[in-house]
Amino acid sequence: MKKLSIVAIVLASLAIAGEIFIYATPKEDSDEVQTRAIMHDYRVYAPVIPDTMTFCGEMVPLETYYVREALDNELIINMYRQSSTVLYFKRANRYFPIIEPILKKHNIPDDMKYLCVIESGLTNATSPAKAQGFWQFIPSTGKKYGLTIDDEIDMRNDVVASTEAACAYLRSLYNRFHSWSAAAAAYNCGENGLARRMESQGTNVYYDIRLNSETGRYVYRILAMKQIMQHPQQYGYFIRHCDLYPPIPTRTATLSGQNVDLYQFAKNNNTSYKMLRTLNPWLQTDNLKNKANRSYTVKLPTERGLLYKHIFNGKKDTRLITHI
Repeated sequence: MKKLSIVAIVLASLAIAGEIFIYATPKEDSDEVQTRAIMHDYRVYAPVIPDTMTFCGEMVPLETYYVREALDNELIINMYRQSSTVLYFKRANRYFPIIEPILKKHNIPDDMKYLCVIESGLTNATSPAKAQGFWQFIPSTGKKYGLTIDDEIDMRNDVVASTEAACAYLRSLYNRFHSWSAAAAAYNCGENGLARRMESQGTNVYYDIRLNSETGRYVYRILAMKQIMQHPQQYGYFIRHCDLYPPIPTRTATLSGQNVDLYQFAKNNNTSYKMLRTLNPWLQTDNLKNKANRSYTVKLPTERGLLYKHIFNGKKDTRLITHI
């Protein structure tokens, strides 16, 4: 009988202890569990702001509090907009080797390639204002700087032609404002609009001009992308060389004549219509009337299908990139 009493007492004690434990342990969906999980598993870091920085060789006045905080704002936005920023890294590996030599040829600072990044994300995007292409030219400005733009051909979507035009435009803006930061701002808001603000506010320094929100952020967005893309791991981006989009090996062919059926043209050149349009996004139609009877150089793939294993020569470079 005593043994049974002892067993009963033990069982009762265990039951009481279990009840206490149940009530003392937070439920899985409780705020306390949620708070502990966030504190233990989740980290958000403020980005590192460089002590000094230049844009196109010009010093950025980071000692001024509103300059420093404006840069911080754009670093935070782009550091934590991971999906877009990763894509910028990937695309830059394909297109920077095309853009950089053209900038250099025209004596335009290399930093301007990051203007192209924030304008379009290195895609042939179209804005609500009908700006288009990597450099986001509106039709009137594109035509002014030599780009063919009509229903059949839109050279705003050709990375080489549009970069050539952008260089001419940026040089013109620099010659007027004698500052690359001001030239970049004018690229965004228009040169006459920027000139009016400079005159009314009595300064020609971009960082000291009160501007609309978009133009006021514009150069800082460029600076943030430059900083992140030149120091990826410092901002949490661990990207391997094999993760990047490689340049596509192409050959060229001449497109000429009138009423050219581009479906048949692609077939005659041993490629698909989709590949023809992908490599030549400036083509706007499937049948080129070409009333002016111009000749165009088109890019075609060097191998049907363009398998990645051919582009990479069968090698997978898993080293982390250090800059781009």
